[in-house]
Amino acid sequence: MIATPASSITRAASKQTYYTIRFLVDRARVDDAYRAYGYFRWVDDVLDADSGSESERRAFLERQKSLLEKCYQGQAQHDVTIQEKMLVELVQHDHEKNSGLQCYLRNMMQVMDFDAGRRGRLISQVELNEYTRWLATAVMEAIHYFIGHDDYAPHDETRYLAVSAAHIMHMLRDTFDDAQLGYTNIPREVLEANHIGPQDAQSDMYCAWVKSRVLLAREYFKAGKDYFARVQNPRCRLACFAYIARFEWLLDTIEREGYRLRPQYHERKSAGTGLWMGWLTLASMINLRGVDNLPQPDVSRPVENYESKWHKRYDSKLLEFGSQFPFA
Repeated sequence: MIATPASSITRAASKQTYYTIRFLVDRARVDDAYRAYGYFRWVDDVLDADSGSESERRAFLERQKSLLEKCYQGQAQHDVTIQEKMLVELVQHDHEKNSGLQCYLRNMMQVMDFDAGRRGRLISQVELNEYTRWLATAVMEAIHYFIGHDDYAPHDETRYLAVSAAHIMHMLRDTFDDAQLGYTNIPREVLEANHIGPQDAQSDMYCAWVKSRVLLAREYFKAGKDYFARVQNPRCRLACFAYIARFEWLLDTIEREGYRLRPQYHERKSAGTGLWMGWLTLASMINLRGVDNLPQPDVSRPVENYESKWHKRYDSKLLEFGSQFPFA
């Protein structure tokens, strides 16, 4: 395989993503899958960089948002960087109306926009919900666009739950690293109600909030596995179960350590952890139910209808856990 800027960025950032794309993505869409990941990896790295002022980061993001809109309007783009060319080529290759790729690009741009604006300030629970919804919608639609694109996958309110759970665990894992960059991953309401600060991750009240997030993520992972059992394409199921296993390990680790987060989880890159993730993935594939009796797709209802259902479900679960943990 010939390395490209997109594949090189992907391989350097995430070996799992790199090999998932190389071996599981539909052959005709491999290059675009690398572009889709590589472009936003680059954008995220630029926004997280210590160099540059806030105004410069905002100007950079506004350029990317404008570029996305101009590309979908069919305007030719010549004065672009090597990295921006990834976005231009992605849109040029997108010939479907309201495609999963377009959904991915627009939602990920909202994620980047939110990240650029939240640096150095506390965020509300409502904002955190929106952040997760954009990210989960983007990732799930990209997965179905690139893996088993022509095969059946359910369009219902459970479509985004597994990725939502992964995002919850991702933010818990990166709590300390993000704090150093000026990002706070715990809602303002939790801090104010319990008179703690973003740095009090070892306090009992902070740990109780972490527990509520872990419980929510575990339930979402369970619902997500049920969803993937109804996905027709075996490569898509394998990729998604491996994605879940990557965060299930972290979930088990945080539970075992009494919901006290730590700055680093270096063992997640060890051979032993890799084998454990592999076993979790295999177990999920073995335990599939209902794959031989897949329901027929309902092509009459657009994805957007289900996004609002998923959002309501997510908020209702937060309220449900709030009865146990008032600061959930």
